[in-house]
Amino acid sequence: MNDLEFKRHRRLRVNESMRSLVRETRLHKEDLIYPLFVVEEENVKKEIPSMPGIYQLSLDHLVEEMKEVEALGIKSVLLFGVPNEKDEQGTGAFHNHGIVQEAIRVIKKETPSIMVIADTCLCEYTSHGHCGVLENGYVQNDPSLGLLVDTAVSQAKAGADIIAPSNMMDGFVTAIRKGLDEAGYENIPIMSYAVKYASAFYGPFRDAAQSAPQEGDRKAYQMDPANRLEAFREADSDVEEGADFLIVKPALSYLDIVRDIRNRHDVPVVAYNVSGEYSLVKGAAQHGWVDEKAIVMEKLLSMKRAGADLIMTYFAKDVAKWLSE
Repeated sequence: MNDLEFKRHRRLRVNESMRSLVRETRLHKEDLIYPLFVVEEENVKKEIPSMPGIYQLSLDHLVEEMKEVEALGIKSVLLFGVPNEKDEQGTGAFHNHGIVQEAIRVIKKETPSIMVIADTCLCEYTSHGHCGVLENGYVQNDPSLGLLVDTAVSQAKAGADIIAPSNMMDGFVTAIRKGLDEAGYENIPIMSYAVKYASAFYGPFRDAAQSAPQEGDRKAYQMDPANRLEAFREADSDVEEGADFLIVKPALSYLDIVRDIRNRHDVPVVAYNVSGEYSLVKGAAQHGWVDEKAIVMEKLLSMKRAGADLIMTYFAKDVAKWLSE
């Protein structure tokens, strides 16, 4: 066999020290964004049945959670609110003392080093569960924009570091950018949910945020999972309108889109490792069917390898602990 000529690629895999030396993709704590669900009641720390290890938290428990997040070295959180009351217009989303606005104030007071990203949408606050103004069973685009601007400005006023609009209305980035600038928040960046598919992977989130549509679905404004080129149009528009970050949601079934957006744009790309992706792994791990740490680290590395700069993930605390081992 000595007369054969071939390349010995395995030389660079011979042991862990060698593999670590030549590793191309790395995951860091700073890459992680941890989503949180805050509620208006007091003394609430309620585990979400479909998302083991993730909780709805009242503001008094939020302080404890944020101290742990800070101690673990996680630098950023994403806030979702679960209000007591909802109405047709979703007015709780832009109330100056709404649950997200109050949570922002608590976090910036207790853990000022943490970057607070405010999810900017109406679905948690509307009685019908849709992301905009609903008329005759159809979500109206332009009438929804003003409400989203009001929400973004109120979040910035409360102290949010980044506004993250997730509603998928046409023109939402340019409307929010104009509204923030006119309100004196020209330095607040927009992390746009630029590419958001109408995915079956969102089921557990709707349990956590209590935001399932009461009628119909969101396929008239979220994207068709079959479409790739449409993602380019969406992302291009958002960058032209002033987006500072681009989110691809979900992540795992759309890694091709993450790579496409990374290749096409030079702004930071964020992959959202969504609730369904979390719950599938958690459920399998609880049954002993998979090695949770191994499978989570592999899939998050795949998101980084595909081109994501940042990852929104419910595994953030677990991953931060594993990275410290």
